[in-house]
Amino acid sequence: MTQAPTQANPLREGLRLERTPPPCALVIFGASGDLTKRKLVPALYALCAGGMLPPGFTVVGAARTRMGDDEFREAMRDGVGRYGRVGLHDDVWRTFAEGLRFAHVDFDAPDGFEDLKRVLAEVDQQRGTAGNRVYYLSIPPSGIGTVARRLGEEGLSRQPDTPGGFVRLIVEKPFGRDLASARQLSADLHEAFAEEQIYRIDHYLGKETVQNLLVFRFANGIFEPLWNRQYIDHVQITVAESIGVENRGKYYEESGALRDIVQNHMMQLVALVGMEAPANFEAEVVRDEKVKLLRAVRPILEEDVRTRTVRGQYGPGWIEGEQVHGYREEHGVNPESLRETFVALRLDIDNWRWAGTPFYLRTGKRLPKRATEIAIQFREVPHSPFRGHVTTVAEQRYGSIDPNLLVLRIQPDEGITLRFGAKVPGQALRIRSVSMDFLYGSAFLTESPEAYERLLLDCMLGDATLFARVDEVDEAWRFCAAILDGWRERPPARDSLPNYEAGSWGPQEAHDMIARDGRAWRRL
Repeated sequence: MTQAPTQANPLREGLRLERTPPPCALVIFGASGDLTKRKLVPALYALCAGGMLPPGFTVVGAARTRMGDDEFREAMRDGVGRYGRVGLHDDVWRTFAEGLRFAHVDFDAPDGFEDLKRVLAEVDQQRGTAGNRVYYLSIPPSGIGTVARRLGEEGLSRQPDTPGGFVRLIVEKPFGRDLASARQLSADLHEAFAEEQIYRIDHYLGKETVQNLLVFRFANGIFEPLWNRQYIDHVQITVAESIGVENRGKYYEESGALRDIVQNHMMQLVALVGMEAPANFEAEVVRDEKVKLLRAVRPILEEDVRTRTVRGQYGPGWIEGEQVHGYREEHGVNPESLRETFVALRLDIDNWRWAGTPFYLRTGKRLPKRATEIAIQFREVPHSPFRGHVTTVAEQRYGSIDPNLLVLRIQPDEGITLRFGAKVPGQALRIRSVSMDFLYGSAFLTESPEAYERLLLDCMLGDATLFARVDEVDEAWRFCAAILDGWRERPPARDSLPNYEAGSWGPQEAHDMIARDGRAWRRL
């Protein structure tokens, strides 16, 4: 087979799918914002470079800002050049740029969608998109319900009558700020769109390691029989960020770490680690199993929040040799803020597979490094005949061998590590823990696609497997809302925060919480 020239096709051939979506228009509301320039358009350009977009595919930027098509194209070219995974290639860009349009919208004006309707009509005629639409709401949460309602009123949410025709809506997190607001948001969306038209996007689910978790569990006979309370001692899920809130202080004051990370990203990871094997890989079947798992998560009630949760806030400190401000000194933050930038908690699952096996979750800003991983800690061997022969830190525990550990690294270096005991070469019998590593880059000799590439393409293909369904959102909020209620009743003293230095692994209370169970956080 003749290989396509690198200039024309910079992506690997292995990324090609067996099918491409039908011609459609992707309308990005809030197209003048950072997400469009940094993530969405670079991801779409990468798909174009890989030959995975259909002829006639069109991106329509929509925003209150007034902008011409050429101005929009130039801004998006700058974004692809600065932030894209795939470098700019003139011939690829020319093809891609032909499908870039811009429309001015005013969500509040009676005629505020007329320009968009005009552009879409032209696109249908000139590009052959046949009324197929994907609306991406890259706008503040307060505007999501309004835009969805207006799309319905303007007749833009109706699916075309042609076979295979579609209209879909992608909604960015946060999906509400508590259980009641999440349900209200879903009700607002359902006024104009059916549930099967709604794609709630979580970019974590587009990462290769997250997707590979299902393959790892259910395509390998050696691990699934061990994936239960009999063999696994506990699970640790860590989402660590070295950055602070940067220019999002005002947003973070309303959100906090529990809403920003735990309710969506981490609860999705819990569901994927803990779910039962689906009968097949159809979207609804997979999502049914995730919902079953989330329903089995035991609520953390008010009387348990002090023993099963820890909240923290970073103070001044050092990150990578640079002195940084504390949270209360960040722009847009109340100088006496009680908002959490760190959360640690113990999560229990009341079902046959996981009863008695705790899941420990932690996430925080201004931690020593950026890392997201899932660590599966297996139980110790019931009896070790090698007492006195161990050369690891476990030797301090009267000769015990470090238990086996399986680590799935989601970012930044996606891969899998398995730790096991091995004999040290030599005449003496000495045992040391060693690791077997799998890295995506070295194993497949190629760069993994960005999460948005996979998720945007899946939506255009109508594959909702990696998107959150309304009942998934409900169940995740059920768990987190109980914690928020408990925290509201038991607020921290103002002088108790901040309680961890920037550059540390969080407050001492987080270490104390897991230590009470005879365990410790994994050192990353």
